[in-house]
Amino acid sequence: MNMNQSSGGKKKNQFTIIKDDSNDGHGGYGVGSISLENMSSVIVDPNENEAYVDMAAMHARSDIERRVKYVRDKDEVPDPKLYWIVWVNVERNENGPYYAGVASSKLLVDRPNKRAYKSMAEHVTHMEKSLKGEVIVDQMDDHSKKLLGDFLADFNKEYWENSTAQLKEGLQVN
Repeated sequence: MNMNQSSGGKKKNQFTIIKDDSNDGHGGYGVGSISLENMSSVIVDPNENEAYVDMAAMHARSDIERRVKYVRDKDEVPDPKLYWIVWVNVERNENGPYYAGVASSKLLVDRPNKRAYKSMAEHVTHMEKSLKGEVIVDQMDDHSKKLLGDFLADFNKEYWENSTAQLKEGLQVN
């Protein structure tokens, strides 16, 4: 079976993670909450030269985030490996679906010493900015930008072609 198809043969968008639960106007719990319907988390691993979707990162449960103790100071991570969690939001415009918001957040992990560092405030802020259609990739190193740009373009050519010049320029490596 094709990875993009469900068992019924219907094409499935791999970048959709949580379907909206309608409140039907009742005004109770969940009203005003942020919809993550079109958001996905992409892990960029410059150490292994790869980028991949890992939906568990939406809840801080990706493989790279598990089985480590988070510390408040990045200097407490003795031998860190750099990873990026990239919040990718897909929207639709007159040309079709596109990568609307893309915001990366740093993660430092020292697996042998079971220590890690991330700024939760940064991760939450970048997730929110991605939902608002912002592109935040300037802080990424060139190698990581290239991995992310290549991944997004290869993952869905139509999404990439419909995306803004700001995103494409932001991920362009000289």
